[in-house]
Amino acid sequence: MSPGVSPGAALRAAAGKLGLDPGGARPAGGSAFRLSDGTRSVFLKILPAALAACLEAEAEGLDALAGPLRVPAVLGRGEAADEAWLALEWLELRRPDAAAAEAFGHALAQSHQRTAEAFGWQADNWIGASPQHNGWEDDWATFFTERRLRPQFDAARERGGDGLAEAGERLCAAVPALLEGHAPPASLVHGDLWGGNWGALGPGAPVTFDPAVHYADRECDLAMTELFGGFPATFYAAYREAWPLPPGYAGRRDLYQLYHVLNHDNLFGGGYGARARALTETLLRRVPGSG
Repeated sequence: MSPGVSPGAALRAAAGKLGLDPGGARPAGGSAFRLSDGTRSVFLKILPAALAACLEAEAEGLDALAGPLRVPAVLGRGEAADEAWLALEWLELRRPDAAAAEAFGHALAQSHQRTAEAFGWQADNWIGASPQHNGWEDDWATFFTERRLRPQFDAARERGGDGLAEAGERLCAAVPALLEGHAPPASLVHGDLWGGNWGALGPGAPVTFDPAVHYADRECDLAMTELFGGFPATFYAAYREAWPLPPGYAGRRDLYQLYHVLNHDNLFGGGYGARARALTETLLRRVPGSG
């Protein structure tokens, strides 16, 4: 076992269930480990038992996405003493090439074609370290306002960001106008599709992980890919070839990105607050009749 790695209850329990020696554990970043017997490797996440629901949600999300999208297989999860664990297939990731980006664009469009009758998910989950509320709604504008924007603006107010929260109240009231005429299907989305949550297993073989799944406007995934970069032009061309976007996406992209900018502000602060305020004011100026 590597120096500094102690075989805690969860590590021992997971290794026993998977038929591996906990002495073969190696750190894999954060609270994660690589368990290996030399021929088989497993990616193991360990969190305090109080956060077991986070790992349960991740496992459910990966199972839901499996199919058109290549994701790590869920091998098992459980709790031991005061710890919870999730075991996933170990994947040797590479930098995606153009062929992988093209394949990912096609696969994501195919995955988005899996739809539900309403927007939401069967349970709340997490977007990063923040709770993500997923109660079902028939109306997309209502869902995005009440389950996405308003909780983030409320969190900003609790942190002392009254100015941002007040602008947020005005924006929440304006969302139906900003989405007027847009009636997307409720598509199964990854939910946290930034550049760090995808990679490749080889040429033309994309893989994605760490989802925050729910049924939403498919454009939310695409907006997230554009927020921090990390996706080449071949990805977007392939997606649009498989399923073209309706008119007006560029304006809705800003609205959908705001959710993630607000979440980053609530989690990390720094320059995200100014970015959230600027984006909120930009969106308010687009409201019909605003001036």
